[in-house]
Amino acid sequence: MLQRIKRIDGSIVLILIMLMGICIFSIYSVTHGRDDLDGMHITMLKYYALGFIAFILITLFDYRLLVRYGLYIYIAGIGILLSVSFFGKVKNGAQGWIGIGDLSIQPAELFKLILIICLTTVLVRKNKARLQFWRDVVPLGLIALMPCALVIIQNDLGNALSYIVILLGLLWIGHIKFSHALIGLIIAGGAILGFILCYINYHEQTVNFIEKTLGRDHFVSRFDPWLVPELASSTASYQTKNAQTAIGSGGLKGEGYLQGSSVQSNRVPYLYSESIFVQIGEEFGFLGAAALLLLFFILIHRLILIALECRDRGGPLLIVGIVAMLLYQILENIGAMTGLMPLTGITLPFISYGGTSLLINMACMGIAMSVRLYGQDVEDDLPLPQPDTKGKSLLSKI
Repeated sequence: MLQRIKRIDGSIVLILIMLMGICIFSIYSVTHGRDDLDGMHITMLKYYALGFIAFILITLFDYRLLVRYGLYIYIAGIGILLSVSFFGKVKNGAQGWIGIGDLSIQPAELFKLILIICLTTVLVRKNKARLQFWRDVVPLGLIALMPCALVIIQNDLGNALSYIVILLGLLWIGHIKFSHALIGLIIAGGAILGFILCYINYHEQTVNFIEKTLGRDHFVSRFDPWLVPELASSTASYQTKNAQTAIGSGGLKGEGYLQGSSVQSNRVPYLYSESIFVQIGEEFGFLGAAALLLLFFILIHRLILIALECRDRGGPLLIVGIVAMLLYQILENIGAMTGLMPLTGITLPFISYGGTSLLINMACMGIAMSVRLYGQDVEDDLPLPQPDTKGKSLLSKI
């Protein structure tokens, strides 16, 4: 065990500590002096303490057991998501929280990790063979689309899209055929482009369809400021316009810690959660924002190195799923604040306020570190994949 502990990647631990410092100081900046929010930085510090405990425990836990029982974990996760639809609390227009005493847990955040584990379980049993479309890709797609649909029903578009990104990342490393990947990209790109063109050119009809047929008024307030800002209501565009103004006013070096004009006057909603990047951009400027992005880049680089060094089949799959999840959250959150992406309410990993999000991200880091500790063992410790049988689906092999 001591030899395993020596393999812990100190650079990842250091980056996590640095991200914790940025998080605590940023949350303090946007919440101090406000009666309804004051003290959030202390609460977040407690979450980080729990997060590091989870990180250590999961690091010492053999991740291959998670891969072995991934399907059962997935079924339990689906059950939790279904319970949210009936008993979930509504926050910010989304019914996505379960209350446990004074705590609120967001199962959609938890399911990102569950989905990564389940898809890894399925792909491990494929034993690096090329994925067949109907036998492999379609079942894997259904595994991701089922929770995606449940979360969309809960009005949580941000987390729902993250499931698709995780699926795409794992399909790519799972040896999907190039022709299938190309066709999928063309279809997905065409669908996205078609939606954007319809939304812009046939705005009224598209909005009526989303609001009246789908019953998702919440989505319109997210898409309008992104695609048709000139038609967006002042309420819908308030957050994005003020966020861009605040980030732009930061300039190269920023206005100074606790000195941000927009941040300290609370002109941007949800500064402690989804808009936390605005505080960094305004008070620390381009240099501060670039330094944060550099930390994220180094973290992801270290994760990829762990995946490349792993001898086990499941370790690289788990890490690619984690990297896909982190990249999506980083690009979507920062893109939304700069007007490049629609607002989806997704948090900035390790920086935004939120206990569930932080604990899941720290658990992911623990799994990655467990891959580093146990990934050099003989991969045959896992159950051997069953031989391919023509006509049987990949799900039947679990």
